[in-house]
Amino acid sequence: MRCKQMSSFIVMDIVKEAEKFSDSIHFEIGQPDLPPSPKVKKALHVSIDKNRFSYTQSHGLIALREKISQHYATTYNVTIEIDQIFLTPGTSGAFLIAYALTLKGGATLGLSDPSYPCYKNFAHLLDIQPLFMPIGKEDDFELHVKDLTPHSLDALQISSPANPTGNIYQKENLKELVEYCEAHNIAFISDELYHGLTYEENAHSALEFGKNVLVINGFSKYYCMPGQRLGWVIVPKAQIRHAEIVAQNLFISAPTLSQYGALEAFDESYLAEIKAEFKARRDFLYTELSQLFEIDAKPEGAFYIWANISKYSDDSFAFAKELLENIHVATTPGIDFGSNGTAHYLRFAYTRSVEHMREGVERLRDYLSKRG
Repeated sequence: MRCKQMSSFIVMDIVKEAEKFSDSIHFEIGQPDLPPSPKVKKALHVSIDKNRFSYTQSHGLIALREKISQHYATTYNVTIEIDQIFLTPGTSGAFLIAYALTLKGGATLGLSDPSYPCYKNFAHLLDIQPLFMPIGKEDDFELHVKDLTPHSLDALQISSPANPTGNIYQKENLKELVEYCEAHNIAFISDELYHGLTYEENAHSALEFGKNVLVINGFSKYYCMPGQRLGWVIVPKAQIRHAEIVAQNLFISAPTLSQYGALEAFDESYLAEIKAEFKARRDFLYTELSQLFEIDAKPEGAFYIWANISKYSDDSFAFAKELLENIHVATTPGIDFGSNGTAHYLRFAYTRSVEHMREGVERLRDYLSKRG
């Protein structure tokens, strides 16, 4: 079975090891340490008091889907019918729906290398063949149409802003990719989970350029609700009924309390503070790490820095273990994200306070200066 090809998610192993040290500095996990809007917490308490513990319909709460639809109208100037929106248990449920709608067993899913490791693992789980296309600093960590033309793809998936590199797909390139895929009957899946966490310019949604794209987003990152396990997928109109059947069978419905809490997640004044805080963290960590490692590009979004460690090691896993064991600094080895030179990279997440990160940087600077 192809599911046996699933690889471990190394960052979670690092998290487990880091828990052994009371003074660990955490750069490893992509989980915001900030709470959601106080309005979200209040809504959760109200929902508990009102005993809202039953299933919702498989699409999710109508009121929440209306808010998401309005968000797309306001942010991207696109019209999305609420029946196109499915609330899911985290974005993991959204990926499974998207893959089930667009790919049969043995089909080929195009991915960038590096990219988020769960993409390929979900593909293997569903007997889908991932095809990796290398990206790097020379192409701004974006796939382009020229990368697709040599291959026979059934679907293409991109992420923008991207994990682990923090790059944003530029408008014209995103438009060209969507148009190419639609012209060649290739399903286009866009992971937009880090939208909102962009620091110099806003990210564009694939929905601006095509009606048949599938777009995935959720409340874990920008909205600071990772443990609520709530995502969403937007599907083309022609696939609504199919998506409903898949959702009913996979998970019945997304967590009810989480959905009621998320009704208050679109708190724009609070979200502006979240964005400003992560920008400050990015600026601090980028400045500091640039003195220790080669950074191919300043991240434009998300909350990661993709650091080249070549002058210290050609084995990112061994180097990450070394840092954790010797100075209790936890990072994510680049090999978690693919094989395209990833043994020469570590991913640093700026998901903790500047004070926390400053201690980590000081440990790194001292250790690396002595190590040579």
